[in-house]
Amino acid sequence: MGVDLVQYAAEKGIATITLDDPPVNGYTYEMNRQLDEAILQARFDTDVHVIVLRGAGEKFFCAGANIKMLASVDPTFKYYFCLHANEMLLRLEHTPKLTIAALNGHTVGGGLEIAMACDMRLARKDGGITGLPEVNLGVLPGTGGTQRLTRLVGKSKAIELMVEGRNFDFDEALQMGIVNKVIPSENVDDFMTKVYEYAGEFVPPKKASMAVGHIKRAVQTGCDLPLEQALAMERELQAKLFSSDDAKIGLGAYVAKTEPEFTGR
Repeated sequence: MGVDLVQYAAEKGIATITLDDPPVNGYTYEMNRQLDEAILQARFDTDVHVIVLRGAGEKFFCAGANIKMLASVDPTFKYYFCLHANEMLLRLEHTPKLTIAALNGHTVGGGLEIAMACDMRLARKDGGITGLPEVNLGVLPGTGGTQRLTRLVGKSKAIELMVEGRNFDFDEALQMGIVNKVIPSENVDDFMTKVYEYAGEFVPPKKASMAVGHIKRAVQTGCDLPLEQALAMERELQAKLFSSDDAKIGLGAYVAKTEPEFTGR
């Protein structure tokens, strides 16, 4: 029986996916297969509205690919390993539910690549470092890093960060737009409590989670389409929302000047 390298739990509309391979939560093909399955589980769970991705322990979100594993396999395996990671993270991006990476500790290399595939990144202040230092190993960030970092910070800055191969703290990552928020906290438990409080703001009845998911889908998919095609997709998503229960609830509450109680349907 295989080792559980990814933990899954769901409560109060929020699914938590935990990368769990001490001490650094480095990922292997086996971990990625389990992460892929957890993403699909959260996608199909109609009671889940927000997905939170975190690392086990207090020091690491994820230190990237397991270097010992990479050093022991042939180039063909490495190619398919990267291909599967691309497919898995695209599945995460395409899932029409808000995804939040809770950076509870060091988030370097492939760990940052996973985090960048989430919609938002919340980092623990003074909790660790981040960056894409793969050039120091003679390779490039090969599970989406070159493309997702470029989309976050622009071409020139992305090239600078990757060719220099330096790591930096979460405050600097915030200034560059790589993380969305840096959260002061006493410890990891306190940090995660604050992450869940934030995530809970996007769960019914507070927020129309179907609208949140469609906004995410419009941005994640539409930003890489020609404008006319992106606008067509936006209209189709809006048409779905106009026929939803939450749109009726939201519009009715606005007219009645009351607080809406959304259902996520």
